[in-house]
Amino acid sequence: MGQPATQTPIRAAGAVLWRRSPACALGHREPLNRVEIALIHRPRYDDWSHPKGKLKSGEAVAQAALREVKEETGMDCLLGPQLPASHYLVNGRPKEVRYWAAEVIGGTFIENREVDRLVWLPPAAARNRLTHERDRPLIDALIRTLGNIT
Repeated sequence: MGQPATQTPIRAAGAVLWRRSPACALGHREPLNRVEIALIHRPRYDDWSHPKGKLKSGEAVAQAALREVKEETGMDCLLGPQLPASHYLVNGRPKEVRYWAAEVIGGTFIENREVDRLVWLPPAAARNRLTHERDRPLIDALIRTLGNIT
């Protein structure tokens, strides 16, 4: 006998969206100041998080990550290496969110029904701003990953 329908995992995808810091263009090269990370504020939950959302039926996980970033932030991005997945319960139901490092390549944030604010922060400030502890290790994983590709 299979799992009850209520125990079917919620599948979601998202990204740790990053850009090269404008300070880099001015010649500042301190390691932690080379990148900024985008965080979004969702008024429905009054939280700060990385852009993410549920997969649509038949949608590939990477495509869902790109779609969710665009919908929630207005940004176009290039997916880089995959980051650790996040697993947690939502109303007693397991949820798995697969994440990628994603470099912004364009776009403009416009407030929408899901997200009312977007901020760009250095890694330490982003880690502190995140509401959920489970989102903080993703910043560490991004910085390790970028150390290998920047």
